[in-house]
Amino acid sequence: MTAPNANAITWFEIPCAQLSRAAAFYERMTGLSLKRESYMDVPHAMFTVPGVGGALVEDKDNAPSPKGQRVFLNAAGALDAWLSRVETAGGKVVLPRTDIGPPGFIAIIQDTEGNHVGLHQPRVG
Repeated sequence: MTAPNANAITWFEIPCAQLSRAAAFYERMTGLSLKRESYMDVPHAMFTVPGVGGALVEDKDNAPSPKGQRVFLNAAGALDAWLSRVETAGGKVVLPRTDIGPPGFIAIIQDTEGNHVGLHQPRVG
């Protein structure tokens, strides 16, 4: 059986207590605009980039936590810029830019909701 998508992950959700606050943080850190939507009466702020999809979700059934699963956002070519804006956007750098060998560089941030989210920048060349 052939997988329809080469990615192991096709969708992710980052829980938040206050969608507007979380969306403002991610927009400021990444420089991206998140698209506000509502699915089944659950507010979402969608990352609108090609590839794997995901959203911030204000859902009473999922709580923000630094101890849950960790997603890594693709910060290709922008890791240092994103990290430079984390604190002014209201977050905290938990693990600064770290060289992980051939796969590139990672960092871990704590967002305004308390989630720990990874940032990944592939090594070029």
